[in-house]
Formats: sequence, C-alpha cells, structure tokens
Amino acid sequence: MLLTLLSLFWFVSFTDKNTDSHLALGERAVVQRQKWDIAIDSLDYSVSPSYLNALRSTGARICHTSRWMNGATIEADSATIALVEMLPCVQSIELTRNNVCNNPRFMSPQRLRTPSQQVVVDYNLAQQQQDMQNITPLHLLGYKGQGIHLAVIDGGFQNIDTLSCFDSIRPRLSTFDMADSEYDFSSSEGAHGSYCLSLIGGYTQINQQVVGDTLTRTYYEGAAIDATFYAIRSEEEGVESPKECDNLLSAVELCDSLGVNIISVSLGYSEFDDTTFNFTYADMDGQSIRVSRGFAIAAAKGMLVLNAAGNEGSQAWYYISAPADADHILTVGATDVNRQIAPFSSRGPSFDQRVKPDVCGVGWKSIIINPTNNQPQSGNGTSFACPLTAGMAATLWSALPNESAMQIRERIIRSAHQYDQPDNEYGYGIPDAMKAYQMSIGTGTKTTCLTSLKRGVYYENGQIIILRDGVRYSLLGHTLSNVAH
Repeated sequence: MLLTLLSLFWFVSFTDKNTDSHLALGERAVVQRQKWDIAIDSLDYSVSPSYLNALRSTGARICHTSRWMNGATIEADSATIALVEMLPCVQSIELTRNNVCNNPRFMSPQRLRTPSQQVVVDYNLAQQQQDMQNITPLHLLGYKGQGIHLAVIDGGFQNIDTLSCFDSIRPRLSTFDMADSEYDFSSSEGAHGSYCLSLIGGYTQINQQVVGDTLTRTYYEGAAIDATFYAIRSEEEGVESPKECDNLLSAVELCDSLGVNIISVSLGYSEFDDTTFNFTYADMDGQSIRVSRGFAIAAAKGMLVLNAAGNEGSQAWYYISAPADADHILTVGATDVNRQIAPFSSRGPSFDQRVKPDVCGVGWKSIIINPTNNQPQSGNGTSFACPLTAGMAATLWSALPNESAMQIRERIIRSAHQYDQPDNEYGYGIPDAMKAYQMSIGTGTKTTCLTSLKRGVYYENGQIIILRDGVRYSLLGHTLSNVAH
C-alpha cells in the first residue's frame, strides 16, 4: 500500500492495561508454558481493546500493538496526533517513521551493507556449511527438526508460494505480514527472507551425473527440513526507520502467541534514513532499544531467539547492532567453511561488555537457493549464518525435546570451539551439534532458574526484571535496585 505524504508513524505507550485485556496466548503457547513451568503474567495479556478504540476515534490507523511494551504503532498526521495526546489512557508518544529518505536505493532487508552475492557455486560447499557445525550425524540419527516450530522473520519472501524447493515444507508453512509496505509479501522486491528460509527448509536437486550405469543425484537439503515453519515479514523495502524495530517486536510477540520454539532474525538496526533516529554504540547494551528488551523477554518466555550479528565488521560502525545486543539470545557471526572469520562480520562486545557474537556459522560464501530460478547460488552475510545456526538448533532440540530453550542454548554455547576463551570476533566460537547432543549439563539453565544468576531475565510481581551484575533494571532500562534479587 502507498502511504500518504502527510502520514507519520508513532509508538503510543498506554498508562495501563485496563480491565478489558485478554489472554493473548494460543493453545500451543499455553501448553509450552506449562511444559517449561513458565508462569503466565500481565505481559501475556493484550493491550486494552477500549484504549485501541479510543485511538481509532481520533482517526489514527493502528498498524499493530505490543503487549510486552503496552503500546501500539499508529499512522497519523500531526493534527490527529494532537488528539491522541489528549487521551487519558496515553502515557507517551514517540515518532518512529517520517517521510525522510536519504537513501533512494533498495537495500537488502538487513540494512548492514550486505556484501554482494557471488556467482560461482561450489556445490560441495552446501554440505560443508552444515558439516562445519557437525549437523549431519544428527540427521543420520533421524533428527531434522520434527516437533519444533521455527519462525523466520525477515523482509519479503519472494516466490515462497510457488518455489518448488519449499514444496516439502509448504503443508507446514504459515505466513504473516507485520510490515507497512507497498510490495506484496512474495514479490520480487524482497528475496532475503526466501534465501534465509532455504538454509533451514529448502530441498532441491543441485546436480546429477551418470557414471556407467549409475545415475547419481545431489540434493540441497536445509538444516531442519522437518520443522514446522512460519515466514513473517517485518521489514519494509526501500525505507529504514525505527518503526521497523517495532514491526519486528510485534512479530516476535506473534511468535510467542503461536507457541513458536525458535526464531531466526536476519535483521539489524543502527542507522536510519533520517539520521536523527540513529542509534549509537552506547545504545547496544541490551536495555536502551525497545526491540532488544523485547528479545530478552522472548527468551524469558521460553523461546530460543537467534539474530544475525550484522555486516559492519569492516565498516565505520564495526560493532553488532540492535537487537543483536539483547540478553540471553544467540547472536550469530559469520565465517567461511574453513572457519575463517568473515571480515564483514560485526564484532563485539556489547557496550556493557557481554560476549558478542555468541557463536558463528557459515555466512561467507554460503550456499543458498535463488528464489527466481530455484537453483543454489553463493552469498555473503551474517544473515545466512543465523538461519543455518537456527536450523542446527532445531535439529538439536528435536533430538532433546524435553529440554528448555535455555538448556538448548547452553548446549550450543558450551559445544563451541573456543568456549573457554571467547573473543570479540567468534564469541564462544563455532558450535558442534553432535557434541552439544552428547554432553551432560545441569538443570540450572531453565528460564525459571535465571534468578540465581548475576545476569538474567525474570518475573517479579507480574513484571519482567532484567538482572545484570547484581543490578535490577526495568524494561525501560531504569535502575530499580543495586541489590541482586
């Protein structure tokens, strides 16, 4: 849809949730909470329907809501926003997108100067990129993500409804759109989501040869093709604004309502078309940016969230971007199949000196499926290391279905090749799926046990509290106490 020139986008925060809020969790989500002993609290209830009606009465258009942040993203001109400010249920209003666009070219959905695609394809790399994380042994044991619900949140998913490489997963594939974009979900303007999904759920023949009387076919197979998939668009093509961060947050909350287990996000934010919105490295502390706080909540709610580290390692920004700075997620950097760190892979640490990235996967000369011709091609970006690692996580979790997201995350990190000596390039290193499967870990990594850590996310009197080095913070980043809970 084409937006009017006078339309602006805002995030409206409400004073409370009122008495007409309702539980926003589906049946599967409730079952998942019970399985992992995660209490249902006020964050699981919707924003107030009567407050939303009050917004509509001003003439504002509601794009989507955030029950975790108790607010809504709206489209409204300046006259309408003046009426919104007068509503007694409104606590604050923040501009998140205007019509300033300093960059007219269409960039890739991950706005981090994704390196150009490669033309020459080495088919053997398709297997090597999974072998580097030692995924194949679990495949041979029959574990390919079955029982795991996995969401890929991205930009457009070009030809997702017709690509034959997704034929096998299509009966288990649902799509959702959280973006305000003039382009169709599966249009040619957005291929990035299809690339990413192919690394997990793609399946297609890539080569065949006849030797004597023997016909040999080689197939490209994603890392977790038996999972149940959700393709969700949050990125808006051709513009870059903080509104996209709120689109992403809303998409993650949708995943929570659906009972999704794993979320793969190859999006990152630091600089915008209107430079007055730009983040700083000091903002990369897991608390300053709303969507990063939301990712930490998602982890506390029992989901395993993976985010691409970014492609700024050889650029002026250099560091990870939001929401890769979030607590208790897996931030994924990029290497080649020879374990060499990609020069473009964004570096850590987070501003508050946490290890980032957490782990690495192949994102330098990755083999992905081209959504225009259904054939493999090579490409670069932490965007591709992230879904590959998400597929590894889904395969591992399908082999250990009684463990929690935090336990699976712990296994992945402990299996990484430099777990004992993490650095700012590889983080804890390259994880080993089979090693992660075979190792013994305790039960102290469950979400409900995070209060015993010096860092964590936990519930207190119906509110999410972020605990870091003995200091308690609210979701808004305000210091609550200097005494550990």
